[in-house]
Amino acid sequence: MTELSALYNDRIIELAAAIPPARRLENPDAAASAHSKLCGSTIAVELALDGDTVADYAQTVKACMLGQASASVVATHIVGSSVAEIREVADVMRRMLKENGPPPDGKWSDLAVLQPVREVKGRHASTLLAFEAILRALAARDAGERPNATAKETASA
Repeated sequence: MTELSALYNDRIIELAAAIPPARRLENPDAAASAHSKLCGSTIAVELALDGDTVADYAQTVKACMLGQASASVVATHIVGSSVAEIREVADVMRRMLKENGPPPDGKWSDLAVLQPVREVKGRHASTLLAFEAILRALAARDAGERPNATAKETASA
């Protein structure tokens, strides 16, 4: 069983505390939200895209410390990332938590601090919430839907 000190270590606390302030984009190309029924966390995201590259990003996070830490890393590194890269990082995170896979590397390596969460299944959804919202926003954009970040959906993570 994971110790609480590993789950809520100093680096996770630092990342959660460094989360950028909530904001909205004036004309997002994609937007969605995700909600975890288990812990009540909600994250709404908006993305501005230049082709397949994220040009701007905004998020509103009402989440536990693990969700905040994950969302903080995402907000720090998403601008300038390609859609394919974001989908890959989301997949690596899901495999890290659910299949004991390796953590993301490169500019996303701060997410490795969330590895202890893999042993606490009830916290997977909140840790993956930012990625869930981003993937929903991209799927909606790909389906031709207009951005609507206020629509609440339940995280299936």
